[in-house]
Parts: sequence; structure tokens; C-alpha cells
Amino acid sequence: MTLYAGAARRDISPIKPVQLCGYPHVRRISSGSHDPLLASALYLRSGGDAVLLGALDLLMLNCDVARRIRCRVAGELGFAEANVLISCTHTHSGPVTLDYLPFHGDSAMPPPDPAYLRFCEEQIVQTARDAKANARKAELAWTNADACGIGGNRHSPTGPTDPDVGILAVRAAGKLLAVAIIYGMHPTVLHEDSTLISADFPYYTRRHLQEALGDQLVVLYHTGPAGDQSPRYHVQSQTFAEAERLGRQLGAAVLPRLENMVFQGEVRLAGALQPVDFPRRQFPGVMEAEKVLARYRAEHERLQTTGAAPAEVRTAEVAVFGAEALLRLARAQESGEIDQRLGRYRPFEIQVLRIGEVHLAAWPGEFFVEYGLQLKQRAPVKTLVVTYANGELQGYIVTPEAVARGGYEADGRMFEPAAGQRVVDTTLALLTR
Repeated sequence: MTLYAGAARRDISPIKPVQLCGYPHVRRISSGSHDPLLASALYLRSGGDAVLLGALDLLMLNCDVARRIRCRVAGELGFAEANVLISCTHTHSGPVTLDYLPFHGDSAMPPPDPAYLRFCEEQIVQTARDAKANARKAELAWTNADACGIGGNRHSPTGPTDPDVGILAVRAAGKLLAVAIIYGMHPTVLHEDSTLISADFPYYTRRHLQEALGDQLVVLYHTGPAGDQSPRYHVQSQTFAEAERLGRQLGAAVLPRLENMVFQGEVRLAGALQPVDFPRRQFPGVMEAEKVLARYRAEHERLQTTGAAPAEVRTAEVAVFGAEALLRLARAQESGEIDQRLGRYRPFEIQVLRIGEVHLAAWPGEFFVEYGLQLKQRAPVKTLVVTYANGELQGYIVTPEAVARGGYEADGRMFEPAAGQRVVDTTLALLTR
């Protein structure tokens, strides 16, 4: 089972000004590109099995769009759809790429441009083709790094977090071809005042590694469970200089771990998909949702006028965004739009890939870190979680404690917290199988 590997990347930056997606209510037309948005791919083949990892510098993709891309890549490369993983880095400084129900009614947020989505799809498929065409005899190794100090829980500096960084390195003829990084942190150093297209701090992580190891190195960045994770309590400003500081800090944590790795040229590869039915939330009536929104707006205004700490004011502001989403979803429930939307997305799918002795669990949407930590603790084999994978879930998968506390993610969620436990249990069953 000799390993063959190939890697490739392509620029998927918009070629004309676009609305940047990630922050509501802000008309944020791009004024240029600070750094390229990339589609990166890593192709691995061993014996009769192959897998493809794809990482896109985009916020998210709708489930139906992601599924179509995954099917096309699998068909082009000639192996099972279950062995293709497509994830988004979740940058908040890229174009609108999804029809997101909680944003409906926001005049600053247009629908995605079909022409750009077609362009992205073609570039992603071609990147996968390129990666397969570049395949040569190779070796791979797994390791990890500690990312303490880059970010943490965005609700409390002492809240649950996971600083562990998963690292997959692939080399051929003694030279690194690709490095895949899995780290759970929102790329939200840049805020709504920035109008430049950017991958945020992961761009600087890539550059840090490429400056040391060569520009030819393909760096895939996958975001782990980050629904309640961000740099909020770690940033000194919301600038490119700060994105560079944190991105290079992550790169500096990864770089020494690439030394003295034990590479293997014979590995096992496998993939599996499992449909999961998530329990949908029943939203309150419109009048009740309006009362929730009024309460959050009053609290945000109070904190602003009393000179509270910036991180505390920001938390209250995004809680208002969550209450606005709650009101939109309550209206969508009354009109029947929610059930219609979810009908297009089903089945939701959980994916597991085996790459050597490490497994990747691919979860759609935005999961709180607690679910990723639980899986790591219970998994029978070494397992890393990639989120924003194969589509989104129109909101967050939160914990019961988050629902009790309320706030941005909990108020704007589409599903009950039981969905998170169901995903963990389904993943464990796949890993055992």
C-alpha cells in the first residue's frame, strides 16, 4: 500500500468589488484584495483507496452547493464521494457564498452571486484535478502543536477552549509537498471596518510556513469546532498587523513540530458518510421574539453608555444580532420557509476519513468546542474534527448550557442542542466501524 500524494492551489478571489460577508447590517463593498483567497487540495492514494482534502478561504457554503461540489470532485477523480472532504476556513472577509436565513431582511446582505459560485466550483474541481495529476510517491506524518495565546472562548476568558493544533505533513523525495492544519478558532481579527478581501490570520500562518519552507508548499487550513471560539479576548486591535501577529504566532507553533517527524510511506486510507437527522427547534411566536430583541438592545445600550470593556460590549452587540436572527426565524417558521429550506438540505451528513493512524471527523456547520473535546476524549482512535465541512446548518450547534445562558449563538440557532450529542454519537459509531 505505497502512498502517492499530490497537492495544488488556485486563486478564488473575486475579480470585481463584492459585499464582504460575516458581519450583519454593514454595507461592506470590497475595495481590493489584501491577500488571495485560495482553494487548496491534497490528494492521497494508497493501494486501491484515495482521499481528497479541500480547504476553501470562504465563510461557508450551503449544504446543497457543497454536496454538488463533493460529488463532482469524486466523479472527476474516480473514487467514492465519502472520501472527499470540502471545508471552509470561515473567513469573514470574503464574498457572500451562502443563502443564510438568519440574514434575510438585512438590506446590507445580498444573496450570493451565482456567477461567482460557478467560478468557485470550477476552480475547486480543477484544483482537485491538479492535485491528482501532481501525485507522486510520498510519505506522510502526523503531529500536533499548542496554540495557547492565539484565541479562546469568546464568552469568557476562562471558558472551554481547545488549543491543540492537528498537523498533517506530506513529503516526496525528502521535500514537503503539503501541510494540513486543523485548529478551532474564528478568523475574525478583521472586523466590519475592513473592506479588503482577506483570509484573515490563517493567511499569515500560511506565509510564515512558506517563507521558511518554500513558496511551493501547499498549506491547507481547516477550522475545528469554533462556534464559541474567537480571538476576542486576545486581540490588541482589529487590524492586519494584529492578524499578522496572531497568524505568525500560530505558524511559529507549527513550524518546529515539522522537524524530526516520523514519516510513513505505507498507510491505510478510508472514508465513510452517515446521514443524521437533527432535531429542529420550535421557535417562539413573533411577539415573544420581539420582546427578546428589545431586551438585548437595552442591555447593549446600557453597556455602551456605562463604558464597559470593549469585549463585553462586543458580546452584547452580537447578542443583539442573535435576537434579530431569532425574530427572522420566528417569522420564517410562521410562513413555512424553514421546513422548505431544510428539505433542500437533507440529508445532513457526518463524514469520517482515515489517513494512516489518524481519523478526521468532518462536521457541517458551526459547533461549540465542547462537542469536539468530548469526541476527542471518547474516540477509540486518534481523531481530529474539521467543521464548516460539506455545508452549513443555518446557525450554530450549541450546548444546553448555552441555551440556558442565552445570547448570540443560542438565540439564532436552528436546531436543539441534542443535535450536537447526536453528531458525537454518530461519529463514534463510524470510528468504531
